[in-house]
Amino acid sequence: MSIHASAVVAADARIGADVKIGPFAVIEEDVILGDGCEIAAHAVIKCHTHMGARNRVAEHAVIGGDPQDFKFKPDTLSRTEIGDDNYFREGVTIHRGSRPDSATTIGNGCFLMAYAHIAHDCVVGNQVVMANTAGIAGEVVVQDKAFISAAVTVHQFCHIGRNAMIGLSTKVVQDALPFCITDGNPGRARGLNLVGLKRNGFSKDEIKALKDAYRMLYSRMPLDEALTRMKGMGCAPVLEIAAFIEGSKRGFAHPTR
Repeated sequence: MSIHASAVVAADARIGADVKIGPFAVIEEDVILGDGCEIAAHAVIKCHTHMGARNRVAEHAVIGGDPQDFKFKPDTLSRTEIGDDNYFREGVTIHRGSRPDSATTIGNGCFLMAYAHIAHDCVVGNQVVMANTAGIAGEVVVQDKAFISAAVTVHQFCHIGRNAMIGLSTKVVQDALPFCITDGNPGRARGLNLVGLKRNGFSKDEIKALKDAYRMLYSRMPLDEALTRMKGMGCAPVLEIAAFIEGSKRGFAHPTR
């Protein structure tokens, strides 16, 4: 491993093989850094943060900070759990869980661009991208391969579906449908994320079925009837949208008519 002489590393921190820690970085108590992690100058890895392998943390990022929650007590034992191969750019902030034994969790292969923010108790899947200054509030769930554009704000408790695309500066106050583009203020479904679907290997038949399902939601057909028809289509991604809608607690961002 390579630890700069000016870095501050807690005695009980567990540092894996081939880890690099830059000048003036701070690694606090009960931190785990997996093999091959790189922590740049002035980055701070706060207490109870557990990282997998090959994560990169850029300058002035703060990972695992206390929640911005009036109810939170500083002596609460909560965690930040991060998988492998994530890249957190300059100024990124991630907060740990807000309740005893709770955690903010991030999967594998995510890319958080400069000044993105993940609040307490969020669950972020794999290969999620958050562009510059995008922020998600507490208790938000972001499913795999979602793309959250720059300056997006996501209200607490919202869910962002798999392969969703959230447009620039969108205000998300309801759940964002999987496989769709959500855009505007407030955010509304604007169509399928066709570029993302093709890049991620969805078949022509799946895309056609998703288009048909989207038209049902776009029409004035009663939602119960649309969901029944979607379930009868026998297409896995369409069934996923139906299950997402049925499981929504905040309501979902309807397609604009």
